Amino acid sequence: MPTFSSPFAPAKVSACVERNLSSFSIRCTETIPAELSVAFRIEDESRIGFWNALIVAAAAKSGATRLLSEDLNPGQKIAGLRIENPFAAIP
Repeated sequence: MPTFSSPFAPAKVSACVERNLSSFSIRCTETIPAELSVAFRIEDESRIGFWNALIVAAAAKSGATRLLSEDLNPGQKIAGLRIENPFAAIP
């Protein structure tokens, strides 16, 4: 398990989450075999892990245009989604 010498202050994380989530409408989607096939394709095409690819597939299915992730490359476009790191702007 990684350790951080100076973890983010909870207030900064909370402010970042609120700032980024306030413009979204959250939708839930059910994962069906079709999404698994899409996730496998995204995994191969984008060279990302399967679980991240499944997240991308679910977000694309829900109609999202942005995906907040600290695991994927900010600025990258995958399956029509723009990847953003919500913690990149925290000083």
